[in-house]
Amino acid sequence: MGSTPPSAVAPHRKNAPALVLRPYASADEAAALALWQRTWQQAYPDIDFGARLGWWRDRWRSELVPACAITVAMDGEAMAGFVTVDPRTAYLDQLVVAPESWGGGAAAALVDAAKRLSPGGLDLHVNRDNARAIRFYEKHGFAVTGEEANPRSGAPIYKMSWRP
Repeated sequence: MGSTPPSAVAPHRKNAPALVLRPYASADEAAALALWQRTWQQAYPDIDFGARLGWWRDRWRSELVPACAITVAMDGEAMAGFVTVDPRTAYLDQLVVAPESWGGGAAAALVDAAKRLSPGGLDLHVNRDNARAIRFYEKHGFAVTGEEANPRSGAPIYKMSWRP
């Protein structure tokens, strides 16, 4: 998908290096998959995301990478997060940020990057029990525009949308 040049984002932590946003590269796959697993495991400790890793790898390779613009946030040599946006549908499928980077500006920088990729608006789904994520999205201009059930798990989810 389209790419943008790397850009530095001022750190929100004292004495922290600036985050660097850059397009995803195939060499990022292992770090992105590990970050996805670790982050979701932190958010939902009762679910075994290790058991879901094969499914996620297949979905990553067959659905997200071919269709989405993926922006990666780097904190030095470590991946601090990534966001996936399908520019044809304006759908933000994944916003994943390392737990140690929560509250540090990576998520905000990645949402801003997603908005630049889809300036006409964005839609996403979020688990209804993920209060932290819902507050974050609302703070960044998203509103709940529907209630649904996750087609894979049946879990209740909100559709949230941002329009400029």
